Amino acid sequence: MFLTNSDMVELIELRHALHRAPEISGEERETAKAIVGFLKPSAPDRIVTDLGGHGVAAIYEGAEAGPTVLIRSELDALPIEDLSGVPHTSQIAGKGHLCGHDGHMTTVAALSRGLGRQRPQRGRAILLFQPAEETGAGAAAVIADPKFKEIAPDFSFSLHNKPGMPLGAVRLSEGPANCASRGLKIVLTGHTSHAATPEHAVSPMKALARLMPELTTLGQGGALEGNYRLVTVTHASMGEPAFGITPGRAELWATLRTLSDSLMGSLCTEAEALVREAASAGGLSVTMDYHDVFHHCENHPEAVAHLRQACDEEGVARSETPPQRGSEDFGLFGRSSKSAMFLLGSGEKTPPLHNPDYDFPDALIAPGARVFMRTIRNLLG
Repeated sequence: MFLTNSDMVELIELRHALHRAPEISGEERETAKAIVGFLKPSAPDRIVTDLGGHGVAAIYEGAEAGPTVLIRSELDALPIEDLSGVPHTSQIAGKGHLCGHDGHMTTVAALSRGLGRQRPQRGRAILLFQPAEETGAGAAAVIADPKFKEIAPDFSFSLHNKPGMPLGAVRLSEGPANCASRGLKIVLTGHTSHAATPEHAVSPMKALARLMPELTTLGQGGALEGNYRLVTVTHASMGEPAFGITPGRAELWATLRTLSDSLMGSLCTEAEALVREAASAGGLSVTMDYHDVFHHCENHPEAVAHLRQACDEEGVARSETPPQRGSEDFGLFGRSSKSAMFLLGSGEKTPPLHNPDYDFPDALIAPGARVFMRTIRNLLG
């Protein structure tokens, strides 16, 4: 174990401090400053800031040529009120680290202690703290930043805590790890009339009522394999909150989800065609656009092999896992490097992620850091 008791006390203090001061996607300025402050005592060869927004990357150079290994975590919290009641409850109204990103950051920050005391023998180890994961925009912004060219990893690794699994256990498999998803926002526009003369309006009511069930028939879920597709209606609104007006406008939001990126195109095409048909039948104009676009995560066999070896050498229990329905923008790193993400169990009776009472278990910091550090040492010495 490369972390001392003193290290663990300071890491838990860091995690609690991050939990008290959550910042949502795109606003992670103070969180990034706190991370930089924690990293500096380990004297990285370089700290890159403002990467793809508020992103931070700490670089630890080896003496010899070798691969670049990136370990990634997320900076952002959620726009959800923290109702956990723990002593370190969020002090920011309406915002909370209810996905465990405070714990992910702390786990990756823990690696700075080991790398500061003993640099890798070869290559480079990079600790990345990425902004805006929750909106799907962060990884793309980091990769598009010219400063990322200086990092250019050969391997990229990440973790996500997972309630419902035994505490500290790892689940990991090759192939698809997280689904692709995107939000489809539909705006149907006609025109209003007095409620006493609805025949004078062009109302979106029938089109909206038709589309809510019909969109969901395009993807009904099922087993996470093959041609898995799921469409979930997440929001609908129509007209004004008044009894005297026939509505002239409606919005419908739906999340489209597929097992892989290759399946997303056809699902979008079918959904758009359905929307246009319903709008045309109702004499409505329509606009559609996409938000929160996530590409699927694909675990590379070689990257998975390195994580499996690290788990076995560190005595961390591991098993296979099916793909996750949820989405993760980490998948973009796999387009230019061999990447893999593993799930780390946060307890079988822990509240689910994004629940208002979720709190990342401090007991996960050490095993997560051990798996990552062993992976770094096996690759870089």
